[in-house]
Amino acid sequence: MSAPRIAVDAMGGDGGPAAMLGGIERALKADPSLRFIVVGDEAILAPELDRMALPAGSATILHAPDSIAGDEKPSQALRRARTTSMGLAINAVKEGQADAALSAGNTGALMAMSKLALRTMPGIDRPALTALLPTLGSHDCVMLDLGANTESDAQNLVQFAVMGAAYARTVLGLKRPRVKLLNIGTEELKGTDEIKEAAAILREADYLPLKFDGFTEGDQLSRGNVDVVVTDGFSGNIALKTAEGTARFVTDLLRRAFTSSLRSKAGFALSKPALHMLKVHLDPNNHNGAVFLGLNGLVVKSHGGASAKGIANAIAVAARMVRGDIVNQVTTDLDEFRAHAFAGASE
Repeated sequence: MSAPRIAVDAMGGDGGPAAMLGGIERALKADPSLRFIVVGDEAILAPELDRMALPAGSATILHAPDSIAGDEKPSQALRRARTTSMGLAINAVKEGQADAALSAGNTGALMAMSKLALRTMPGIDRPALTALLPTLGSHDCVMLDLGANTESDAQNLVQFAVMGAAYARTVLGLKRPRVKLLNIGTEELKGTDEIKEAAAILREADYLPLKFDGFTEGDQLSRGNVDVVVTDGFSGNIALKTAEGTARFVTDLLRRAFTSSLRSKAGFALSKPALHMLKVHLDPNNHNGAVFLGLNGLVVKSHGGASAKGIANAIAVAARMVRGDIVNQVTTDLDEFRAHAFAGASE
C-alpha cells in the first residue's frame, strides 16, 4: 500500500510543538516513507520545520488558528472543532486526507471529537481506548478499555475482545491471541453478571481468530501469560494508572537506595547495565500510543507528557495499524461474530 499519511495535532500535549515535531523528525529517520500533515499555528510550525530540514514532501502544514486546552470540557471543545488543531487533524482522517490522526492533547475532547466526526463502526456500540502494557513475556500485552467508557455491558466487553484480538494480530503479529477478562478472581463463579455473561459468549465463539482463556487478576497483567486483557474503562484506567505508579515507585526507590551510601553507589556502578534495561522496559515513552478502536478511522492518543521519543513511538503504532488495515480487520471479525450469533439465535 501507499505510505501511511498521519495528521499530527502539533499543539497538544505538555511538550507542545517541540515534542510533536521532534517526534516527527525521529519517526522519519526510522521510516522515511511516512508522510505527515502537521496541524497547528503555521507561524510557529513553519520556522521549526524549516530548521529541521526534513525530507522533501514528507510534511505539510495545515493551519489551525486555535488549540484545545488540557482542562477544557469536551462539550466546549466540540463547538470549536472546526478551528482547532485537534479537530482539523481528526477531520483530515474523515475527509480521506490522512490515514490516521495523532494527538497528545485533552483525552476527553479527543474522544468526543473522534466519535462525532468518524462515528462508530457497524456492530460497535462504544469505541475503546486500547494500549500496550509491558510484560515479562516475549511481547507486550494489549489492554482495553482504558478509560473511554466507565460502564460496559456484556456485549461491549465481547466487542472489546474482538477489537483487541485484531489489534494484537496487527501490532504484535499474533495469529490467535490469548484473550482474558479482568476479574476479581479466576474462578468461573466470580465477577459481575456482565463479566460472566461476556465470558459465556466468548467461550462459544471458537470460530473467531482468538483463544478465550477465562479470567485474569490485576497482579497477572505483567506476567506474560495473556495477549489481550479486556475490561470496562473504569477498572482499566485504575489498573493502568496503578501499574504506571508502581513502575515510578520502583525506579524512585532504586534511585534512593543506590544513593544512600558510598557502598550503595559502588553497587550502582556494578548494576548499571541491568538497571538500564529496567529503565528501558518501564519507560512509558517506549510503550506510547493508545488507540481509539471501534471508529470508522484511526485516532491515536499519546501521553500528554511524552517526549519526542514517545511521540515517535506513537507514530510507529499508527503506521503499523494503517499498514495492517486494522479497521477492515475489525470489521471482518465483527461480521463473522454477528453472522454466527444471528444464526444461533434463529435455530
